[in-house]
Amino acid sequence: MLGTILLVILILLLIGALPNWGYSSGWGYGPSGGLGLVVVIILVLVLLGRI
Repeated sequence: MLGTILLVILILLLIGALPNWGYSSGWGYGPSGGLGLVVVIILVLVLLGRI
């Protein structure tokens, strides 16, 4: 249950950090790449049963 909630929150953060939104257009791809890495790590931990 906790893993699912974390995954949904991280996906929403990833969508919010995409550079096509007006407020984040100057950020580049750094934030979305970093959040993508966090999503992959959380997904692996969920699949391994650690979360």
